[in-house]
Amino acid sequence: MPERVTKEKVLCYVVRDGMLLVFRHTAYSYEEVGIQVPAGSVREGETPEAAALREAREETGLKGFKVMRKLGETEYDLSPYRFELQHRHVFHLELTEPTPDRWMSQEDHDGEQGPTHFECFWIPLEAAHVLQSGQGALLGRLYD
Repeated sequence: MPERVTKEKVLCYVVRDGMLLVFRHTAYSYEEVGIQVPAGSVREGETPEAAALREAREETGLKGFKVMRKLGETEYDLSPYRFELQHRHVFHLELTEPTPDRWMSQEDHDGEQGPTHFECFWIPLEAAHVLQSGQGALLGRLYD
């Protein structure tokens, strides 16, 4: 079995009026990739807070985010999909700009690969158990 690597990641719970901001990859089916919250890797020399803001901006195309608080940290094992253990820093973010109910966005990946296309939308917090790969693990802490 390949050696498992640990990666520093961030997850963003963006909440407005009892709704959670989520997205889906438009190039894949729900069965393959599910519904996700903005998330991604912490870059070298970057704080988890800065990574959370950057990832939220990159994946949604929006700019008006601010960190409300850190909800905690979790670990998630991606095996057997990928032999990777994710150490996740989970943040509650506020979005200060208006949005439509649904919109398309894309992440350009600094030109390293072609853009990834997303459909962003809002779901009721009560329905957030549908999040893929354990991303909903700390949703309950929004109420602490």
